[in-house]
Amino acid sequence: MSSQTEKTVTDAVADPAALARDIEQLSELATLVASARDAMSDEIVTRVSSALSEGITLLDRLTRNEGLMRLLQVLDRPESQYLLCSLSDAINQMSRELATAPPAKGGLMGLLKLATQPGTQEGLRAVSMLGEFWNESLRDMHRRGGF
Repeated sequence: MSSQTEKTVTDAVADPAALARDIEQLSELATLVASARDAMSDEIVTRVSSALSEGITLLDRLTRNEGLMRLLQVLDRPESQYLLCSLSDAINQMSRELATAPPAKGGLMGLLKLATQPGTQEGLRAVSMLGEFWNESLRDMHRRGGF
């Protein structure tokens, strides 16, 4: 035996409480390993391997999609993240307001009242700009023949 092993054995014999703690930890570790082995039935192994296989296939498809990869790059920009955060806040507020507001009565007067609200013009402007830039980008891609 090495001198370090002899010292460890001597220390364990000298301190029975430490020896008991070590044996208890070893017992807990053995219980954990036995539980993990018991849990690994054929059905679970099949399900886990199937899920991993499907996940890898999905990841492969996603990474081969050039449009999605480009979208992810754009979404990583700070200005895109600001837009997404403000959009999620706006959707949340809209959902709450729609749930508590009485239904619209419709008609020409309701439409005129809606048209006079500042948010309506800003919303239409944002959608109009999106349409303009989207159309430009789409036409440019078709002229180039791809990305």
